[in-house]
Amino acid sequence: MNVLMLNGSPRAGGNTSIALREMEQVFQAEGIDVETVQVGGQDIRGCVACGGCAKQGKCVFDDLVNQLAPKFEACDGLVVGSPVYYASANATLVALLTRLFYSTHFDKTMKVGASVVAARRGGLSAAFDELNKFFTISGMPVASSQYWNSVHGRLPGEAAQDAEGLQTMRALARNMTFLIKSIALGRERFGLPEKEPRQSTSFVR
Repeated sequence: MNVLMLNGSPRAGGNTSIALREMEQVFQAEGIDVETVQVGGQDIRGCVACGGCAKQGKCVFDDLVNQLAPKFEACDGLVVGSPVYYASANATLVALLTRLFYSTHFDKTMKVGASVVAARRGGLSAAFDELNKFFTISGMPVASSQYWNSVHGRLPGEAAQDAEGLQTMRALARNMTFLIKSIALGRERFGLPEKEPRQSTSFVR
C-alpha cells in the first residue's frame, strides 16, 4: 500500500514540509510506502479546457502533470499540502491538481484523499475546503483528523512549535492508514460500490 504526497509550497523545507513529514513518519511506521513530490515552485500552467486529454489520454502540456498521472493511478491515498495565500491554496498546486484530475480518466473511486494547509494565522479553512473538493468530486473518501488539517507558522520551521497542529497531522495519518487498509479489505470481500450511468444536466433554460 502506498501514499503519494504533493507539497505545493515553493519552500521545500518550509512549514508545509514539516506537516507532511509528521504524517510520513506515521505512514512508514504503519507499513505504508510514501513518495513525496515537490510541486511548489515548478512551472505549471493552468488548464485551457482544450479537450485534448480525451483524445490523447494525457494532458497536452507534457510536464509534471503527466509524470504524476501513473503515480496517482497506482497510489492508494493522496495527500495534498499547501501554504495559504489570500485564503487559497498555492496557485501552482491548484493548476496542477486541476489538470491532473481532469486529464486522468482512470477510476479514482475509494482512493483516500487528505489535504493539509499551513498559514501564519488565517485563511486555513477556506484553502482546506478548496483542496478537498478535488477529492469529493472524484468518489474519493476524505480522511479527517481531530481538528481541521492545518498547522500554524510564518517563518520556515515555526510549525514545529505547533504541538496541536503536529498532533493533528499524526492523527490524520493514522486515520488515513486505517481507511486505506479497511477499503482494501472491503474491496476484496464486497467489491467497489455499484455505479449508475452518469447523468449530466444543465441549468440553462
